[in-house]
Amino acid sequence: MKHVILMPAICLTLAGCSGLDMNNIMPRPPHLQNQPTYNSDLPPAPPEDAITVDELDTATEQDRMAAATTAPNAAAGSLGVTVASLGDPTAPGFWVETSLVSSETQGRVQSKTTGRTVKVTLRPASGGGSRVSLSTLQLLDLDISGLHELVVFGS
Repeated sequence: MKHVILMPAICLTLAGCSGLDMNNIMPRPPHLQNQPTYNSDLPPAPPEDAITVDELDTATEQDRMAAATTAPNAAAGSLGVTVASLGDPTAPGFWVETSLVSSETQGRVQSKTTGRTVKVTLRPASGGGSRVSLSTLQLLDLDISGLHELVVFGS
């Protein structure tokens, strides 16, 4: 009987937290106050009612041209190969979340299927698989619903 009462109470408590601004509750640590967040140079987030790929992908043609590249930098070695799927489609920009990096850095990814290469922000992630931004998948000419082998390069 306790579980019947406890579960709805927990759900209501968590639902009440959904409208909180976490930046006011948990401000950035002092040593990070003056550093930009990783979202500072990103295209705007898509509208909340966006449902199609074209509505969700807010990268401009200029963003795509800046991210597109024909080959990885020869000086940058491969960090490894990862299997990637679509990440949060509402998170703008060209990025890959992967366990192949331990801190956020610039790099490139190359599709083993299409051979295309894109400049991205590499973000650390836990687990074996990787997640890729919608804009990155579009530029790599990959299906947004599949799993894709990507070669990850550091900068």
